[in-house]
Amino acid sequence: MPPRGVKKGSKRDRQYKHIKKSEKEAGRSEDRAEEIAARAVNKEKARSGESKTREQLYNDAKKLGIEGRSNMSKDELQHAVAGAKG
Repeated sequence: MPPRGVKKGSKRDRQYKHIKKSEKEAGRSEDRAEEIAARAVNKEKARSGESKTREQLYNDAKKLGIEGRSNMSKDELQHAVAGAKG
């Protein structure tokens, strides 16, 4: 089962299934393959900032001096922070 927050058919869901299949082909048990795939997907989510809360994004926006941040949704904050970082 993919990690919580991973929608069916999404990029992360496909990534999870691919890694799980590869691990099973390498001889890992079902449970171990699921664990490895879930950890890999969670690591990628964290690296790309997908797992940040709105509050964390708000604080990042504050540090970057983004105006209008208090009225922004989580999605808007993600885009603003990503755009400001480069």
